[in-house]
Amino acid sequence: MARAKHNQKKLPGRLEDLATWLPPHPIPNESRYEDTLEMIDRLMGVAKHTKGQAAYLETLVQLIEAYEAKHLAIEMKDISGIELLRNLLSENDMNASDLARLLGVHASMGSKLLKGDRSLTVEHLQKLAKRFQVRPELFMN
Repeated sequence: MARAKHNQKKLPGRLEDLATWLPPHPIPNESRYEDTLEMIDRLMGVAKHTKGQAAYLETLVQLIEAYEAKHLAIEMKDISGIELLRNLLSENDMNASDLARLLGVHASMGSKLLKGDRSLTVEHLQKLAKRFQVRPELFMN
């Protein structure tokens, strides 16, 4: 991604326009990995996503997951996203009910998420990343 060219511009709302900035292709190297993470970070800063932005973000997240599974599996294999979430909750004296409140979901969802009965959504990842000041992909398996 041409950082100087796009960093100061407002993110487009349409998927097609976003794809001209950073085409959604498999990540071949560390540089493209960093560019993709940077774009995810920018998208995470958007208060309310358009449909195009949400679809693009989901695509980038999947590309990051694929790259990390192939290239960073050794570093990430020992702890799952849910285990990390449990540890962060514990370190912050939070429980399943606190998690549900943080995510803005029904109280029972906190426990279901922590048990793995329900999956985290992109919106959940954004809220968790913001609250715990970590990259959202850390919560993905």
